[in-house]
Amino acid sequence: MVPRKIHFDKDFLSKKLYRFNSPSRLNLTDEEFTKGAVTFLILPNKDMSQPYNLVLIKRTKRDGDKHSGEMAFPGGKFENGIDANLIDTALRETEEELGIPRNKIEILGALNDHVTPTFFIISPIVASIKPGQPMVMQKSEVKEIVIVPITFFLDKRNYIERILNIDGNRIAVGRYVYQSSANKKYVIFGATSHLIVHFIQRIYGLNFLKSGCRRISCEDVKRTSH
Repeated sequence: MVPRKIHFDKDFLSKKLYRFNSPSRLNLTDEEFTKGAVTFLILPNKDMSQPYNLVLIKRTKRDGDKHSGEMAFPGGKFENGIDANLIDTALRETEEELGIPRNKIEILGALNDHVTPTFFIISPIVASIKPGQPMVMQKSEVKEIVIVPITFFLDKRNYIERILNIDGNRIAVGRYVYQSSANKKYVIFGATSHLIVHFIQRIYGLNFLKSGCRRISCEDVKRTSH
């Protein structure tokens, strides 16, 4: 069942999201992991009564980069000496990858940190841009900008999970397969898909995670890497 309130309502979204520094937000740290941040980017329709969209990127394929070629939100790793904090990381990377000045990005809130099997801890900020905001790809990092309506992600029929057994724990790994109006297929998986379903649970109270399962943790990643 798709929720009724799926048009862009800044106040509604902000009230549902975490504050970045709130003690209730999951803030992970582990010395073996690299800290990074992404911008969970919302693009409203010009007709504000219509459902909003999410802005994703397809990363350019690069040798030696395990996440190249994947679907993602704009973002990257924290740069010590450049970034004041992880919010700064997310905004800097979004400006670099999509050419959106940070003063054109409105922060609405944040989501829980997520872990990747490649030893990253991702801190997501949720933000919006105005309809019609120009975007310019950094071609060395971004192959495509993909705009996906939130209604696609809200439909549980579009979400697939497989279950991994790690030391007796049921770890759910999800993915979406989005087909554009031009009949191009995009596989959105791993941390990116998990951020989306976490957003849906936080905003709309819909739980896509299978019963008895959880997401991968830092300890799971360390155990499976040895």
